[in-house]
Amino acid sequence: MAVALVVEDEWLVRMEITEALDAHGWTILEASTGEAALAMLDHNPRIDLVVTDVRLPGPASGWDVADAFRAADAKIAVIYCSGNACDPSRQAPDSVFLTKPCRIDRLLEATLKLCPAGATLEKRAE
Repeated sequence: MAVALVVEDEWLVRMEITEALDAHGWTILEASTGEAALAMLDHNPRIDLVVTDVRLPGPASGWDVADAFRAADAKIAVIYCSGNACDPSRQAPDSVFLTKPCRIDRLLEATLKLCPAGATLEKRAE
């Protein structure tokens, strides 16, 4: 099963994203800060997708999180989901930037584009 890390400080937004990904077959890890996400690098050897806000509380931004995970594994898919402007110079290669408020169907389409083996647009049977 594919593993997604959702890094979002607003708990309602994080919950909406995690529920949608879970319903479509993803195993979910969550972090509310960049530092919490970075701590997962050593403890979670297999993460296929990082969905991150750009602006997070604390010193580590979503840009920093994506950079660190990509440095550990260049194949990790990255989706930025933010109300802040995209900075093309910071955006990881072959990643997707979605502007908040982000439609869940667009997020799921991006997961399918970036991780075809791990994503599905069909909702899992409850």
